[in-house]
Amino acid sequence: MSRTDYVRTLLGLYCELPHTAARKPFPPDRRLAAHLFDQGVPLKTIENAFLLATARRATRPPNLPPLPPIRSLAYFLPVIDELTDHPPDPGYLAYLRLRRDQMAKNSTDRDAR
Repeated sequence: MSRTDYVRTLLGLYCELPHTAARKPFPPDRRLAAHLFDQGVPLKTIENAFLLATARRATRPPNLPPLPPIRSLAYFLPVIDELTDHPPDPGYLAYLRLRRDQMAKNSTDRDAR
């Protein structure tokens, strides 16, 4: 994958996340995406970091105040580092994907009513 395709794909995934404020990436996000490509970070690792971080946000206790929207791709750097240093069990990631997809389907079903 070329650097341009990597950056475009990464930023597309980022902007589609439910907790991000921007629907169009900012220049620092583009630079960071290019840096991640230069560092050889696989897109799968970044996608998994997005999944894990958004799952953590979604399971935040309801008695706590809501978190503000994510305003920068840099928000995910600690999770990317975590997954690089300690890759999670693939079964856990599959479980998170299944839960995410079920929640999205339930939300769509409610909106259709």
